[in-house]
Amino acid sequence: MADKVIHAAGGIVVRGGARLRVAVVQRSKDDRWVLPRGKLKRNEDPVAGAEREALEETGHRVMVREFVGAMTYRAQGCSKVVQFWRMQAALHPSHDLMKDIIAVEWLPLAKAVRRLSYPLEKLFLRNVGQQSLKPRRRKAARKRSVAKAAKSAAKSAKRRATKRRSTRRV
Repeated sequence: MADKVIHAAGGIVVRGGARLRVAVVQRSKDDRWVLPRGKLKRNEDPVAGAEREALEETGHRVMVREFVGAMTYRAQGCSKVVQFWRMQAALHPSHDLMKDIIAVEWLPLAKAVRRLSYPLEKLFLRNVGQQSLKPRRRKAARKRSVAKAAKSAAKSAKRRATKRRSTRRV
């Protein structure tokens, strides 16, 4: 018999300038410290669900970046799959925390790993954390820069061709 699967999404939510901090949240139901995450609503897109959960649990609007990984574990007798994205939080909170969250702490990566309550989540953050803190160039920006370089090369080639034609006429 197939096991029921619970789908959830969340984020490695970071903020700050030169010294980036990672958000960890404390749940009210058991006082445990976890990464911002939660169950998806029916037919909810995982990226939208991750963004919603991050806002509800940290109080900060976020920009969702790239997918960083997933965890699977047993919860309430079912398999639970949690997908995570790297997210950049706004500097200041814009919403109150949901009632299920007691506190949010913004910690350096090593302290965030130590603060987490679940060993699997500690291992996950330790493995994807460094990668999540590195600023990344977005694919669209990369495509624009490649297109810009190609356009520039085409202009240079056209100038050289025009210059060759004009020197032949003399």
